[in-house]
Amino acid sequence: MEKTTVLNLLNTNDLNREVVLKGWVKTFRANRFISINDGSIIHNIQCVLDFENTEEAILKKIHTGAAVCIKGLLVESQGKGQKVEIQIKEISILGESNPEEFPIQPKKHSFEFLRENAHLRVRTSTFSAIMRIRSKLSFAVHQYFQDNGFYYVNTPIITGTDAEGAGEMFRVSALDPNNSPKLESGKIDHSQDFFGKETHLTVSGQLEAETYAMALGKVYTFGPTFRAENSNTSRHLAEFWMIEPEVAFNDLHDNMDLSEDFIKYTLGYILKNCKDDLAFLEERLLQEDKSKPAIERADMTLTDKLKFVIDNNFVRLSYTEAFDILRNSKPNKKKKFKYVLDEWGADLQSEHERYLVEKHFKSPVILFDYPAKIKAFYMRLNDDGKTVRAMDVLFPGIGEIVGGSQREERLDVLQEKIKALDIDEKELWWYLDTRKFGTAVHSGFGLGFERLVLFATGMSNIRDVIPFPRTPQNAEF
Repeated sequence: MEKTTVLNLLNTNDLNREVVLKGWVKTFRANRFISINDGSIIHNIQCVLDFENTEEAILKKIHTGAAVCIKGLLVESQGKGQKVEIQIKEISILGESNPEEFPIQPKKHSFEFLRENAHLRVRTSTFSAIMRIRSKLSFAVHQYFQDNGFYYVNTPIITGTDAEGAGEMFRVSALDPNNSPKLESGKIDHSQDFFGKETHLTVSGQLEAETYAMALGKVYTFGPTFRAENSNTSRHLAEFWMIEPEVAFNDLHDNMDLSEDFIKYTLGYILKNCKDDLAFLEERLLQEDKSKPAIERADMTLTDKLKFVIDNNFVRLSYTEAFDILRNSKPNKKKKFKYVLDEWGADLQSEHERYLVEKHFKSPVILFDYPAKIKAFYMRLNDDGKTVRAMDVLFPGIGEIVGGSQREERLDVLQEKIKALDIDEKELWWYLDTRKFGTAVHSGFGLGFERLVLFATGMSNIRDVIPFPRTPQNAEF
């Protein structure tokens, strides 16, 4: 008989038939009721054991975490809280679990403890829900772009360029770290390394994606990126996934339209397809809020927060307009902001971005036309010479979730900006070629996938929405 899943069993009306189910024991109580989950759904199914006719050797091995195979009759449940249950006819232990050693017992665990057991934390209801939502979001990303005529491009993970100009990159080398060849200056001779030059793990696939957009029209990358930033905040990872579309002939306004439509689609997809997992996470947040002081409680439920983004048109305004609003706001005048704004050109912080979204506009916000000095070299310079055609999408609870721009398509202007920033033009010869041969207006943006998952699940720490977080001093698992 073919095995089925908990998902199928809980959604069927075909009762009084024999079924085979394989899964893991969540709880075993009264030597009679076994709660089983196989990862297919947030809910468990109750399986009723005939205690008197079950071997004692089997009974002694039924513990939380054990893998079992159950054969029995699917019937209408006589108890409360479940529609169906399995009357067990035969049970076998596929993999034992020592109750004294298994760390994920059926009780509340701290997130810090679960991070230390990241290889097992997905067996909890919270993390299984998060990872199912992450999977569905990933599918929605691909479906959106594929349905809208984009081509999926796999850009290099190993690169010789720094797309962001931040310099916080992990080096890639095959040289002996204890005996590397040196130049007369004492620096490492990278010409003798594997790639013949200094290379790093990429922080972005954007520059390479631009070259493909200039031939295929509409492309996107969705892959791992890396940043060697020594940051231990709840918003940063050393290894994360980036979604980066690039579109030929799109200007800044087209780019804003694309980002808003894309975000609304992906969040709408999980509202429709992850109802059980979202309901569980929402209830978890509601219970968590009860233990907080009233002033710290969330203004919206998880579902309301998702609908807040989906149902509202994103307010669009320039950096300058936003700066004036923030500078004249009560929190700024009364110095309630941690970073008080005074002079135009300051880089906005999360507290400023959230104020605009949550307090002032009560809507998602897209800021554009940022000061050139705080943005990357590849962003198109405006006619005022002070601002660039950059855009950031701001969300409640997070602040910036998307960063993008219209790219600088003019060769002479791009060369001037590269020179002013002391970037080696020889390293970007291939990038500059796209401005020599058939240059055109084009735009794109980057969205950190984990930040999208963070928002969609209501979690507060980005380390809890990626299977195995990589952070400073942590490369376990």
